[in-house]
Amino acid sequence: MKNLRDFTYPELLLEVEALGERPYRAAQIYGWVFHRDAASIDSMTDISMALRERLKPEYRICGIDVLDVKRSEDGTRKFLSGLDDGARIESVLIPDEGRLTLCVSSQAGCALGCLFCMTGAAGFTRDLSLSELSGQVFAARGLLDEGERITNIVLMGMGEPLNNYDNVIRFLSVLTDGKGMGFSHNRVTVSTAGVVPAIKRFGFDANVNLAVSLNATTDEVRSRIMPINKKYPIAGLISALKGYPLKNKKYITIEYELIKGLNDTVDDARRLIRLLRGVVCKINLIPFNPFPGAAFERPDARSVDAFHGIVYDAGYTVIVRAGKGADIEAACGQLRARSEAHEAAFNKNN
Repeated sequence: MKNLRDFTYPELLLEVEALGERPYRAAQIYGWVFHRDAASIDSMTDISMALRERLKPEYRICGIDVLDVKRSEDGTRKFLSGLDDGARIESVLIPDEGRLTLCVSSQAGCALGCLFCMTGAAGFTRDLSLSELSGQVFAARGLLDEGERITNIVLMGMGEPLNNYDNVIRFLSVLTDGKGMGFSHNRVTVSTAGVVPAIKRFGFDANVNLAVSLNATTDEVRSRIMPINKKYPIAGLISALKGYPLKNKKYITIEYELIKGLNDTVDDARRLIRLLRGVVCKINLIPFNPFPGAAFERPDARSVDAFHGIVYDAGYTVIVRAGKGADIEAACGQLRARSEAHEAAFNKNN
């Protein structure tokens, strides 16, 4: 059966026309599915019963199943979801100074193999569909406390969004459509590890914020910790960012994971300043969040402060991003890995 959450409005319009129905029916169904969060075809009460009965044999409205939820003392909530084929993904709700941000996964697993990320260690399964991307938003809404609402969406969870390009673009169109999910494009951010050809397209195809995971100032170090750099080295990435079409006074966010003794030196800070000349950006410094088996360590506070000071004094907007959810395995991939390990152990012993 077809999931109605797998259709953008133009796609749904074609489905409705194929059924011989008038175009306004597509707008009705689309509104119910994405704006009013209908749980079933029967709940679409302003659509005739005859049409609802015609839809039922071929269509459904299906979400994703939340398998596990961890809640941190700081209010962060991380949840593990199961998909129809048994794949598992993670999403995170992050409260911060009047905002509640949902971190969405774009793939089940990740093929990039970044050494500081636990998701890559578990390998890549597949891309997520529109219904699985939007399903994370609907699932998160079911976890909200009274009076809470999701204000921001970031595609910074499992996977590389720009390697699931078409589905991510379709998701963004629904997410930022006032007749769809209704989020402001100013409150949606897509984070990439640096897929240069896709970056060059993305600025024309989507009107949301872009974040780039840079994490090193030399090709030697970046290629070591981010294998994607061997295909798309720093010079080409920076060139793409300089030519990126920014709209509505937007800027690019540069994410820089600080790893002790590897990329957190004074020389790194000075190289970062030189690299980013001509890029309209702000910089997020992210002290590494260790996970079991990690080969790296978190930098000490003195190194972080020194790095921050050098970049700030050069005139950049630079923020040290506070760690969230350390007590609930908030590093990307940890909850999935623990769940799969438990299941493997159970299957072995039974």
